[in-house]
Amino acid sequence: MEGTGSQPTLSQAEAFARIRLLRSPNIGPISFRQLLARFGSAGAALDALPDLAARGRSPYRPARPESIEREAAAVRKAGARYLFHDQPDYPALLAETPSAPPILTCRGRLPLASEPCVALVGARNASAAAVKLARDFAAALAEAGFTVVSGLARGIDGAAHEGAMPQTIGVIASGMDIAYPPQHAELQERIATEGLLIAEQPPGTEPRGRHFPSRNRIIAGLASGTLVVEAAPQSGSLITARLAGEAGREVMAIPGSPLDPRAAGCNQLIREGAVLVQSPEEVIELLQSFTGEARSRFRVAEGLANFDNAELAKLDWGEARADLSHDIASLLTNAPVAIDELIRQSGAAAAEVHMALLEIELAGELVREADGTVRRA
Repeated sequence: MEGTGSQPTLSQAEAFARIRLLRSPNIGPISFRQLLARFGSAGAALDALPDLAARGRSPYRPARPESIEREAAAVRKAGARYLFHDQPDYPALLAETPSAPPILTCRGRLPLASEPCVALVGARNASAAAVKLARDFAAALAEAGFTVVSGLARGIDGAAHEGAMPQTIGVIASGMDIAYPPQHAELQERIATEGLLIAEQPPGTEPRGRHFPSRNRIIAGLASGTLVVEAAPQSGSLITARLAGEAGREVMAIPGSPLDPRAAGCNQLIREGAVLVQSPEEVIELLQSFTGEARSRFRVAEGLANFDNAELAKLDWGEARADLSHDIASLLTNAPVAIDELIRQSGAAAAEVHMALLEIELAGELVREADGTVRRA
């Protein structure tokens, strides 16, 4: 298949199978990796999907090959390429996160993602002062050698991209061929030609609410630190900051007036452990000395079990597995729960619980949250 952008170690057939596997129903980044670990290749995993789903008491049909052919043609038409999680040029910091996208599409200068990156995010309805601040900070950070990552939204995001151009990465919640918001179509194209544009969704995908937290985890994962310039409580920018904290990255915020609701989110972040910064030099100092141990103490991940997917390959394939899937399903509610807690309560081995969760997920009965917890769909 042309246009996969795959390395010689990844055959065209396997690249095609990987795209097809990820586009199949109820397959997410974590289940994708677990299936590869269990079966050794995407082709073998595709063959096993119907039986796995049957153990979760549900019929299953993988994505049709012709739909993947159409997608690959759309990627080529958009001037983009596929990037797989185990390729040498996949961004190293993003690869460290448990829910890193197994496949991305990208346009532009891919090496930008392997340079020191800082995420700069904030409110869509930002104040004029905050927009200028974001532009000035981004310009100074780019001048210092950092790649500025943001989400191409109105307000702070757009100002960050403009200030850092061309040393900037735009991560979008839509497919590569769709500009959102529409008024940023020219900016998005400029980033794709001068900087780097990244999308997790396939071409033709309109941005939906559930896509934005997924985009935010990529923004946070690419960078050694996330700076929030101005944000209201419960905003997407705070989601990005929390994801950065859970990944062990630096979380920074610029304080604002307690009289301005748009500054409440930043002030809240600082109260909860984010580093207060007031100049680009302070951000540069924090990130240049970053060794993997964040100075901020914003949030510690709770949901992710310390588990090596390679253990899945050692599992015996027995009838008891269907019973375990039923037992694990009975422990799930609408409230998110840590996988470690399910392992404790079930008394089963970690690999068996992870495989049972995979079967439940394939049946469409499981939702994985961004923090690694799971709940009933």
